Amino acid sequence: MLDFLAENNLCGQAILRIVSCGNAIIAELLRLSEFIPAVFRYRDRADQQKYGDIIFDFSYFKGPELWESKLEAKPELQDLDEEFRENNIEIVTRFYLAFQSVHKYIVDLNRYLDDLNEGVYIQQTLETVLLNEDGKQLLCEALYLYGVMLLVIDQKIEGEVRERMLVSYYRYSAARSSADSNMDDICKLLRSTGYSSQPGAKRPPNYPESYFQRVPINEAFISMVIGRLRSDDIYNQVSAYPLPEHRSTALATQAAMLYVILYFEPSILHTHQAKMREIVDKYFPDNWVISIYMGITVNLADAWEPYKAAKTALNNTLDLSNVREQSSRYATVSERVHAQVQQFLKEGYLREEMVLDNIPRLLNCLRDCNVAIRWLMLHTADSACDPNNKRLRQIKDQILTDSRYNPKILFQLLLDTAQFEFILKEMFKQMLSEKQAKWEYYKKEGSERMMELADVFSGVKPLTRVEKNENLQAWFREISKQIMSLNHDDSTAAGRKTVQLIQALEEVQEFHQLESNLQVCQFLADTRKFLHQMIRTINIKEEVLITMQIVGDLSFAWQLIDRFTSIMQESIRVNPSMVTKLRATFLKLASALDLPLLRINQANSPDLLSVSQYYSGELVSYVRKVLQIIPESMFTSLLKIIKLQTHDIIEVPTRLDKDKLRDYAQLGPRYEVAKLTHAISIFTEGILMMKTTLVGIIKVDPKQLLEDGIRKELVKRVAFALHKGLIFNPRAKSSELMPKLKELGATMDGFHRSFEYIQDYVNIYGLKIWQEEVSRIINYNVEQECNNFLRTKIQDWQSMYQSTHIPIPKFTPVDESVTFIGRLCREILRITDPKMTCHIDQLNTWYDMKTHQEVTSSRLFSEIQTTLGTFGLNGLDRLLCFMIVKELQNFLSMFQKIILKDRTVQDTLKTLMNAVSPLKSIVANSNKIYFSAIAKTQKIWTSYLEAIMKVGQMQILRQQIANELNYSCRFDSKHLAAALENLNKALLADIEAHYQDPSLPYPKEDNTLLYEITAYLEAAGIHNPLNKIYITTKRLPYFPVVNFLFLIAQLPKLQYNKNLGMVCRKPADPVDWPPLVLGLLTLLKQFHSRYTEQFLALIGQFIRSTVEQCTSQKIPEMPADVVGALLFLEDYVRYTKLPRRVAEAHVPNFIFDEFRTVL
Repeated sequence: MLDFLAENNLCGQAILRIVSCGNAIIAELLRLSEFIPAVFRYRDRADQQKYGDIIFDFSYFKGPELWESKLEAKPELQDLDEEFRENNIEIVTRFYLAFQSVHKYIVDLNRYLDDLNEGVYIQQTLETVLLNEDGKQLLCEALYLYGVMLLVIDQKIEGEVRERMLVSYYRYSAARSSADSNMDDICKLLRSTGYSSQPGAKRPPNYPESYFQRVPINEAFISMVIGRLRSDDIYNQVSAYPLPEHRSTALATQAAMLYVILYFEPSILHTHQAKMREIVDKYFPDNWVISIYMGITVNLADAWEPYKAAKTALNNTLDLSNVREQSSRYATVSERVHAQVQQFLKEGYLREEMVLDNIPRLLNCLRDCNVAIRWLMLHTADSACDPNNKRLRQIKDQILTDSRYNPKILFQLLLDTAQFEFILKEMFKQMLSEKQAKWEYYKKEGSERMMELADVFSGVKPLTRVEKNENLQAWFREISKQIMSLNHDDSTAAGRKTVQLIQALEEVQEFHQLESNLQVCQFLADTRKFLHQMIRTINIKEEVLITMQIVGDLSFAWQLIDRFTSIMQESIRVNPSMVTKLRATFLKLASALDLPLLRINQANSPDLLSVSQYYSGELVSYVRKVLQIIPESMFTSLLKIIKLQTHDIIEVPTRLDKDKLRDYAQLGPRYEVAKLTHAISIFTEGILMMKTTLVGIIKVDPKQLLEDGIRKELVKRVAFALHKGLIFNPRAKSSELMPKLKELGATMDGFHRSFEYIQDYVNIYGLKIWQEEVSRIINYNVEQECNNFLRTKIQDWQSMYQSTHIPIPKFTPVDESVTFIGRLCREILRITDPKMTCHIDQLNTWYDMKTHQEVTSSRLFSEIQTTLGTFGLNGLDRLLCFMIVKELQNFLSMFQKIILKDRTVQDTLKTLMNAVSPLKSIVANSNKIYFSAIAKTQKIWTSYLEAIMKVGQMQILRQQIANELNYSCRFDSKHLAAALENLNKALLADIEAHYQDPSLPYPKEDNTLLYEITAYLEAAGIHNPLNKIYITTKRLPYFPVVNFLFLIAQLPKLQYNKNLGMVCRKPADPVDWPPLVLGLLTLLKQFHSRYTEQFLALIGQFIRSTVEQCTSQKIPEMPADVVGALLFLEDYVRYTKLPRRVAEAHVPNFIFDEFRTVL
């Protein structure tokens, strides 16, 4: 009959594909369970209040129209809903696809069973498949995996969360309306069961059987599978565990399957006493805590509590005398085998001959070790015992007492067993690979010895003093031939023949009195030794390796191993070379990957890579977690070194008096530093001893592990220092900004210096790591802060700065800012607020309007540069950009609201426009016309002024940042600065040339050159923030005239001062000139240039008309408003770097030339 798993056997391939898919689905569910968006969990009240109206559970389906109409009634809810959709649709879709695949899995399995019953597969029925060894295994696995999926979903993704996700997907996805969508069935299968994985939560009634019966499955199939699992050893595991007391361990995989599958037929658990007694006697006579899949543990005493037959059957096992007996048995066994293993692990004990002669003894020891470790780890696990259940607590206490449980000793046993197993496996692999070569070598040596003896008895060889003996000569030749004819492939016959040859050689020595000749005796003894070696070699079989693999399975500890993390870390801290022993334990854990990957591999499924990547990744993360203690300990020592270097050790001057030598020697502190440095290098050595290891499919390079660990610790500490260092008290009398920056600067400098000091002892690139990680922390925080201004947020898993291995910690916000960079930015904005301070452009300094004290100056930015580096300033700049965009958007919506929707304002503007056109003319009776317009629009200017000043203030800050960046760039990396400037000029020249003559080249659409060079230019401060376009705008009616009116409405509040330029008249009505000018300039820059033209023309007309009116009325002084308007034009030309003729087009140049002399 055709092999069941052959490629052309459709029946076998179909069920193999289903099982392979099942393992992949479980991996995907486990992977996704770590990425559930926190919003769906409703962990904090804020989320509940914010999203409560747009995230629904299944109650939504009772009346979707009602809920949707509620949403449509509130535009702000619709907006939130849309934003939520954009941010979460990707992850919600991924969850939905995983849920859908669970439903598809059971539908496929049911269809396969129907096909079997209907005879679609020729000559195959359910019965024949169950008779086949592979078929039996696959059918049992298919049902078991479905049960595991359902349990995993309920354990990892709570019912309410599933419902909210499914409803969100239903509402947001377009796929729901398609005809082949089975949304209803998925919702029915995965609706909440009421189960909660929180400790102490009550179990819902009829759980999980009612959950398992949501999709009906063929009953005959279930009972046949249970029958097979009850009676057969379907994986032939008993052969690997010959001892009867190991039987329950041998059948552990099958027991786990039976546990899950029994929930599909709960009547057995409830009423079938005999069946349950048979199951317990066979599978659970001495154990009651089982691992069902990749370390998910279950305590049968708790799980079978509601089922009468199951509970009764288990009573014998849970009887306290049995518990005591098992516990003391395993205590004795573990003590005995631990001593044995330690003996085996002594240097030089495990030699090749010793191993080959004692294979059964070594394997028995391994079995005992692994069985004891398994029993003790499972039955003492915290996860398997509900602390509120008195009976379980009692049983556990009994075990802990009787087994004299000590986690450190158990862990030591695990370590030694793993090491022993690892050495044995490596030796066996080596011997297997050399088996053929060694066999041939021994055969050749033995045969040659016989030929030489034959020659000796020929009597021809001189000096041997052996008489000629043709019989012996012929006999030895025959023996030589016999040895050469031994066949390596037919091991049984060869073994038998070899034993006969050894006997023959012993007999010939006795019968022919050959003992007298020592040389002949030696030859015979050598040949016998070679034949013995051949027998040993032929016994090296792959079966031994397979048995070791089966016996050494550690998949039950996939999650339990975490209990030993602190013990591992403590032992590494005490003795860093411990890492080499841990390597064997990690490799033993990696063998757990065989369980889910076996079927995926057999089916040649494309999921192989992603599933093995997931489990290997989990294991590597665990390895990193354990070894993180090394960088942690290093940093603890580092902090002590920093303290000694900064506070205790005095720097030695270049010239030194002889008698002061002792003072500078400072032997005590220097010895302390040397001791700490030595400790650090010992730690490094410890991790580097681990050798490159393949964990699953991920290669773990210890040097990389160490570097990542150091990075992780650095990131943790620096991020914390930044978070703590930049928290400001807004009520402080004087700003805490500079002192806090100086303090933080000192902390960062300490980290930097210590890192520089340590790099050579640890053999890493300190400066590179420092710059990469600090820039990553700052950029990540800027990104998170800017998320506030974005609709589509950048989630952690999408961020290019966040990493799983070296995560940047998130801290809970202390005010409206999300991160330290936001707090810093808002503090700077608070102290330079144009309502409170006055910015003097020539001095780059802010002064308090009331007290005239200096508030801050450009020194602030050099301080930020010192503390946070270029990245910090650059990040601040990016954040200010986002804030400016936000302000400008707010401004536009305000413009719509207070100007374009107000009839009286519009009429006033219309009247004014009629009075002043054409703009080239001079307005008669100008004062009256202008001031009546200002008076009528008085109410709109307050909010207008605030918006413009905010933008202006941020633009001043951006200019200061650009100056600081440019200055430091020219200083620290002059070649970069020069290269960037030249490239920038060359590019601009090329682009200008292209616009003059389109046949010349220009960067194409897909060319990222311009985009990339901009990032460099901004980082080097080679840009002008005032020329930047922040938002896209539409045409706005009356825009130039509104801005013109706004400007002349503000002029009376300002006065000209010879030394300082335009300053505020009354601090009670604050207006600051530079932010006002820059704000207006930025605003106009966002619109078409003809708006600016018109705005300037209106100012020119205002100046000409007012001067004309003064002349006609014979007023000798130039009015203050005209001076203000002229100064505005002058500043406008200066800031935009435009030629003066732009202004002279609207104002005669003699007025420009004159007004300075008049002042």
